[in-house]
Amino acid sequence: MNVTTAALPNSKAKLQERLQEGSISLRWPVIIVFARLIFAIMAQALVAGLFMLQGHPTPWQAAAPWWIVYGTLIDIGCFVLLARLARREGIRLVDLISFQRLRLRRDLFLGVGFIVLYLFLAIGGGILFGILVYGTDPAPAVMVPLPLWGTLYSLIVWPLIWAFAEEMTYQGYALPRLELLTKRGWLAILIVGFGWALQHSALPLMADWRWAIFRFGSSLLIGIILPIIYLRTRRLLPFIIAHWAANFVSVLMTVVLPLLSP
Repeated sequence: MNVTTAALPNSKAKLQERLQEGSISLRWPVIIVFARLIFAIMAQALVAGLFMLQGHPTPWQAAAPWWIVYGTLIDIGCFVLLARLARREGIRLVDLISFQRLRLRRDLFLGVGFIVLYLFLAIGGGILFGILVYGTDPAPAVMVPLPLWGTLYSLIVWPLIWAFAEEMTYQGYALPRLELLTKRGWLAILIVGFGWALQHSALPLMADWRWAIFRFGSSLLIGIILPIIYLRTRRLLPFIIAHWAANFVSVLMTVVLPLLSP
C-alpha cells in the first residue's frame, strides 16, 4: 500500500486509527450486513400493500416481479444508514469508495476485466444451484412483463444505483471493518458472503423454500470470491463498474428479451 492509498479515509491504517479512538465498533458492521435483507422485505411489503389496496387477490405475489424497481428503496435505506455511520466516524459517504483520480484509468480497465468475473460467477452459480435445487426443471420465472416505464427504469436507473449501494454496503463498509475487528480476514469474508447471499433469497421473497435456497446459493460464489479479491486490491470502483454491467446484462436477459420474443 503506497502512502497516498494509506492516507485514504477508508484505508486499513485510517480504520485502525478510528478503532483506537473508539468510533468503530463491531455492532454496526454486523447489522449492516443484514440490513439489506430487512429493507428488501419491508420494500416488498410496501408494494404488496399498494396491490392490496387495489383489491388484488394475491398482493404479495403481485409485488414480486417489481423487485428491480422497488429495489431502489432498499438502496436509499442503505445510503441513509451508511451516511450516518460514516458521519459517526468523521468521514463522508463517498469516502467508502476510496476514489483516486490518479488511479481512475487503472480502475476502469480493472472494472472491465471484472465484468467477465461477475458474469461467470452469477451465471455459473445460477446454473449450478439451479441443477442442485430444481434438477432438470428450470427455476421459476418471477419476472413478468412490466410497463414500459418499469422496464426502462430497470434497465437504465436500477443497475447503477444497485451496484453502488451493494458494493458500498458489503465491501466498502462492512468487510474492511469486520476484518479489522475480528482480526480474521476469512471470518469477515464468511460473514459478508453469508449476508450478501441471504439478501438475494428475498429478491423477491417467495413462499417457496426451494426458491430461497436457489437464490441464496446462486449468489454465494459472488459473496465469497469478490470479498477475497477486494481485500487484496482495496479498490471499490472496479467492482462497482463490473457490478453495474452485470446488472445491466441481467435485466436484458430477464426483463427486456422476454418482451422482444414473439
